[in-house]
Amino acid sequence: MNDHMEQQADDVLVAQAQNGEVDAFMELARRLQEKVQAVIFGMTRNREDAGDLTQETFMVAYRSLGSFRGNSSFYTWIYRIAVNRTLNFLKKRGREKGREDYEDNRAFLDNAEVASRSPEGEAVKTELRANLKEAIDGLGAPYRAAFNLVAVQGMSHGQAAAILGCSENTVSWRMHKARKMLQVRLKPYLEEAENAS
Repeated sequence: MNDHMEQQADDVLVAQAQNGEVDAFMELARRLQEKVQAVIFGMTRNREDAGDLTQETFMVAYRSLGSFRGNSSFYTWIYRIAVNRTLNFLKKRGREKGREDYEDNRAFLDNAEVASRSPEGEAVKTELRANLKEAIDGLGAPYRAAFNLVAVQGMSHGQAAAILGCSENTVSWRMHKARKMLQVRLKPYLEEAENAS
């Protein structure tokens, strides 16, 4: 890839890619691959699946370049393809494997006020982490997708809505429901953590 292409804006590269310049699309893919793969991994929690789905996402995007009209950013368009392919993958598998690592959601540990310096506190923290993974895994795919984009990736509700193809209110509702469901499922462990502090 030449230095000139490195400096070009995404919209210029998109226009070139739509005109059949493969190198321009490859540069776009290079710029976005890591971020796209992180989103997919957040939903599948499997590196091999995430790698395969990332490749599939860019293959679909390349074949569908003609349908990109610039109504959203190219980045959002790619994210939408990635999330939809991943949701379809999880549904086809007949199981929802997505798990978010507890370390990506440190706020839960902060709220639990775990006494991490004591052996008892460490044991509770480990149990809480495991149960959070299980609780997130038990969320329905739409809730988990919203939770992953907002809580893990740090996106706004508006950005997540654009990617998921729904309204911002829908994302807000899904986040509200996801937090409620997690609170209910984790209540016994949060109480245990507080007692251990």
